[in-house]
Amino acid sequence: MGLRMINIDKIDPDQPVLIYGPTASGKSGLALQIAEAQGGVIVNADALQVYQGWPILTAQPPAEDLERAPHMLYSHLAYDAPYSVGDWLRDVTPFLEAHIAGGPRPIIVGGTGLYFTALTEGLADIPQTPPDVREAANAIPLPDLVEALDEATRARLDLNNRARVQRAWEVQTATGRSISAWQNDTPPPALPLSHGTALALMPDVDWLNDRIAQRFDIMMEMGALEEARAMLPIWDPAAPSSKAIGAQELIDVLRGERPLDSAREAIIIATRQYAKRQRTWLRSRMKGWQQIALPDVDGNTLST
Repeated sequence: MGLRMINIDKIDPDQPVLIYGPTASGKSGLALQIAEAQGGVIVNADALQVYQGWPILTAQPPAEDLERAPHMLYSHLAYDAPYSVGDWLRDVTPFLEAHIAGGPRPIIVGGTGLYFTALTEGLADIPQTPPDVREAANAIPLPDLVEALDEATRARLDLNNRARVQRAWEVQTATGRSISAWQNDTPPPALPLSHGTALALMPDVDWLNDRIAQRFDIMMEMGALEEARAMLPIWDPAAPSSKAIGAQELIDVLRGERPLDSAREAIIIATRQYAKRQRTWLRSRMKGWQQIALPDVDGNTLST
């Protein structure tokens, strides 16, 4: 359907475009509309769409969309390859440099807020955590991890978010410096927000929840279960790509460990919870972005 709340003609064709939004909000469709109307290369900014193995379940652009415009950084990694926000930033920078040199402008689209924050605000060059430090951290209760952090770091963290707290503890333990000190030394961003068109999709919750349920059923029709069957012989729950929402549940179905109806309900709930976290990131970390409410007053929506 048409998108009345965005006049693509008013988007500067000479600037990179950034598109962030919750899962199932239609951001990939918008990126394709802009690429076809103005030109450009679509660059992935979703932490799970970089992996091979789950193109349907992670909602990667289908073959017909790949034929309509160039798409980069989709399915370019093996299912078990390690990949960090720093790796993504290094991978996306050449597209920015090519554009400055006269190449196509990048249209960077995805739902991983940390990628966009690193791109537009900079990323601290923190060394990787040694495996023994991570193993030690895994065994420490959350309150003890919090207690070990300095005051400046605690002030910046959601202290109920174990992953973030543990990461801060690991950095402090491994480097002898607090993560807040590393962040204070962050280098300039690769793409300051003022140098691009930054669009953030903020959908109505009920509208998005309905789309999430509909999209899962479409994924099943497209062959999501067959995709899981192909991954079953090499299934490793510790592999990075295994974090794809629904991967474990579909593997469980194939193993006869849960019925499909139960898996469907669990996947839809998990996807809605993930979308809620994405909306929270948008509200708290993307105040300088142009926010776009969905659907518009006439009921028009982005394509999926």
